[in-house]
Amino acid sequence: MSIFSGRAISGLAVVSVMLATSGCATVTRGTTQALTIETSPSGATASLSNGEQCGTPCTLKVKRKYPVTVELCKAGFDPVVTTIQSQVSGAGAAGMAGNVLVGGLIGVGVDAASGATKELRPNPLVVQLIESSAGCEAPTLPAVPENGQTPEEYMKSKKDKKKA
Repeated sequence: MSIFSGRAISGLAVVSVMLATSGCATVTRGTTQALTIETSPSGATASLSNGEQCGTPCTLKVKRKYPVTVELCKAGFDPVVTTIQSQVSGAGAAGMAGNVLVGGLIGVGVDAASGATKELRPNPLVVQLIESSAGCEAPTLPAVPENGQTPEEYMKSKKDKKKA
């Protein structure tokens, strides 16, 4: 008589599959994150260094891998330029650790390359705009931060997704 019954082996197989897939941050978290931008007063134009724009309040899907500079512009208010950092998150580190524990060295490489272990901070970005007589006329595309995604890379990734 076998030590393991058919049910025990099936249960063990299910647990093994769950452990193997839960460790991969790319699968569990994805490579993009919803970035929320809010201003007081609302109605400012948010221009991102990757080329995206929106009117506040707004939420954009942004790659986790790259830091992004955000410029906020509203007529009658001083412009604000800030950088959203891309940092390793607790959940991303747990996904990476899951890969290491289960032995998925390929998963470790994929997670590191895709940026799935990272998250954007601060998120949400909440900014109090300051009134000014000079004010902001029109947004200018802010500079791309070091290791950030350029507008060209962003547009190329959008085109690649449409082809797929």
